[in-house]
Amino acid sequence: MRRLLAVSALSLALCVACTHTAPTASAPPAGTAPAAQAASTAEDARLNAWFERKYEEQLQLSPIAMTMQGRKDRYGDIDDMSRASSQKQLAWMEAALKEMQSTFKYDALGAETKLSWDLFEYQVEAARSADRFTDHRYPFEQMGGTQAFLPTFMINFHKVETEADYVAYVSRLRQVPRAFGQLMDQVKRSAAQGIRPPRFAHEGVIEQAGKVVAGAPFTAGADSALWADAQAKADALVKSGKIDAARATQLKADARKALVEAVQPAYAGVIDWFKADLKNAAVNPSGVGTRHPDGAAFYAERVRASTTTDLTPERIHEIGLAEVARLRSEMEALKDKVGFKGDLKAFFEYIRTDPRFKYPNTDAGRQAYIDDATKAIATIKTQLPKYFGLLPKADLVVKRVEPFREVDGAAQHYYPSTPDGSRPGVYYAHLSDMNAMPKPELEVIAYHEGLPGHHMQIAIAQELQGVPEFRKQARFTAYSEGWGLYSEWLAREMPGTYVDPYSEYGRLTSEMWRAIRLVVDTGLHAKGWTQKQAADYMAANSSIPQAAVDAEIRRYITWPGQATSYKIGMLRIQELRRQAEAELGDRFDIRGFHDAVLGGGALPLTLLERRVNQWVESRKRG
Repeated sequence: MRRLLAVSALSLALCVACTHTAPTASAPPAGTAPAAQAASTAEDARLNAWFERKYEEQLQLSPIAMTMQGRKDRYGDIDDMSRASSQKQLAWMEAALKEMQSTFKYDALGAETKLSWDLFEYQVEAARSADRFTDHRYPFEQMGGTQAFLPTFMINFHKVETEADYVAYVSRLRQVPRAFGQLMDQVKRSAAQGIRPPRFAHEGVIEQAGKVVAGAPFTAGADSALWADAQAKADALVKSGKIDAARATQLKADARKALVEAVQPAYAGVIDWFKADLKNAAVNPSGVGTRHPDGAAFYAERVRASTTTDLTPERIHEIGLAEVARLRSEMEALKDKVGFKGDLKAFFEYIRTDPRFKYPNTDAGRQAYIDDATKAIATIKTQLPKYFGLLPKADLVVKRVEPFREVDGAAQHYYPSTPDGSRPGVYYAHLSDMNAMPKPELEVIAYHEGLPGHHMQIAIAQELQGVPEFRKQARFTAYSEGWGLYSEWLAREMPGTYVDPYSEYGRLTSEMWRAIRLVVDTGLHAKGWTQKQAADYMAANSSIPQAAVDAEIRRYITWPGQATSYKIGMLRIQELRRQAEAELGDRFDIRGFHDAVLGGGALPLTLLERRVNQWVESRKRG
C-alpha cells in the first residue's frame, strides 16, 4: 500500500488510524470572552465542515484508498496512476489551499482547528516539494512494489459480499494493464534520465511478479493465489445464498478470463522490461545522492518528508553514531548480566547462531511464532487501560505474509483495520526463513507492529470523533514509526513484558537497528556508501541475522530517507514526555500524555509538540 498510494498525491492526505472515549476539544485560553468563544466555535464548525467536503472530493480520486477504508465507492476501479493524474491532484490541493485561505479566518479559530489548518497547509507544501521528484521514485521494487501490492490488495482488501462486489473484482482485474502501463511509463521516463533501481530490486520484481502469474490459470500446476482467491470468493457467495452454483460458474469464468487476458500480459510486460534492463542496473549500489541526477536534492526532500524536521543528513548521521555508541554500552551491560564470557562481537555471533534462539524452520515452527506473537500481544491488551484513555475498537490478528510476496529476512509490517472496526488490523510476519526470525526479537516486533504500536496508533486515529477525516487518515512516518519505536520502549513499563533478559536484549537490538538506520541511510544516500559498506556496518553493530541485514540494506536503498524517521520520531516523543514530566511533576498523568500524543491523529513532529504543550498548559490550569 505504501508505494502504490504514494504514486498519488493523495498519499499525503490518506492514512490510517479509534476511540473508546472521544478526545475533548481544547479549552479556550483563559480570559477569553464568551462572545469570542462562540465566534470561534462557529468558525471552527464552518471550517471543519469544509474539511469534510474537501476530503470527500479528494478521496473520490482514489478507489484504492476508499477500499482500504472499507468503503465500496468506485469499487470496480483502480486509481489513475498517470503523471497527468498526479499533476491534476496536486493542482486540486493547491486550489483547495487558496480557497481555505480566502474563505476562513485563522485568528477566529480554536486551538485544535488551527492545528487542522496548519496540517492542511503542511500537506500541500509537502506534496508540492515531492512532485518535483516524481521521476526519482520506484513504482516497482522488491519491498513494496506494485507487482506485490496489487494481488495483496485484491485478496485481502477487496471484500466480496454480493454479486456486484464480484463483478467489481473482475473489473479491477481488467484494469491492471492500464494501471501497470501508466506506472511503466514512469519507469521508462526515469530510466531515460539514468534513474533506475539497483539490480537486486530488478531481480526482486522479476521473482515476485513471476510468482503472481505462476500456476493455474496462467501455467500448469496448483492454483495461483489470485485464481484460488477468485474461486473462494465465488464459492462463498453460493454458500451464503447470494447466488446459485450456475452463476458462480459464470463469474469464475469471467475472473479466469480476466486473469489470462489482462493480468498475465500486464505482469509479463513488467517482467520483460526488468529482465531487459538488468544489464543497466548497479550490482553494489550506493544511494540516490550519487546515482541519481540531482540526487542530493531528492534525498534532502525525502529526509524532510520522513522526519518532518529540518535536520540535515549530516546532523542525522551524527545523532545515529551517538545512539549506536550508547546502545552498545547497554548491550555490554546486558551481556555481562547474563554471564557471557567474551566480547560484544562474540555475543552477537552467539545470539545470531545458537539454536536455542531459533524457531524450527518448519511449518510447526512458523505456527509457534504466530502463537507466541499472539500471546505477547494478549499480555499487552490487559495492561492498556492503565496507560491509555483512548483504546481501539478494532481487533488485531497475526498472519504470515502471503507466499507470492514473502521475502526471507524482510521486515515485518502492519496493515490497518477499517475505521468502523469491522476488519481487524493485521500484523504480517515474513516466515519463509525462520533463521531470520530469532526468538529474542519476537516480543519487541509484536509491540512495535501491534500493541501498543502501530495498531494502537492507527486504529485510534481512524476512530477519532470530532476531528476532520483528513486528519484521521494522515500519515507521517516520523510520527507513526516514532510511536512504534517508543512503544517498544514503553512496553518495558508494563508487567509481564521482556521477562527473559534475552527479550530485553531483543529490545535493545531493535533500538540499535533503528539507530544504525540513521547512520547507514545517510551514509548510503548522502556520503556515497555502497551496499556492502552499509551491510558491513550493520553486521558489526548488531546480531541481526545476515538475511535480515541484506534485506534491510536493500530496503534503505530503494526507500531513501524512510529509515531515518523511526529514531528521530522516538527521540522527539521521549523528549516531549520528559519535558511534560518535568513541568507537571505530580500532575503528570501517563494516560493523559499518551492521549495527547494519539488523540489528534498523525502529525508532523512540530505540530505534535504544539499539541502536547497545549495539554501541559491545560493540566497546569487544572
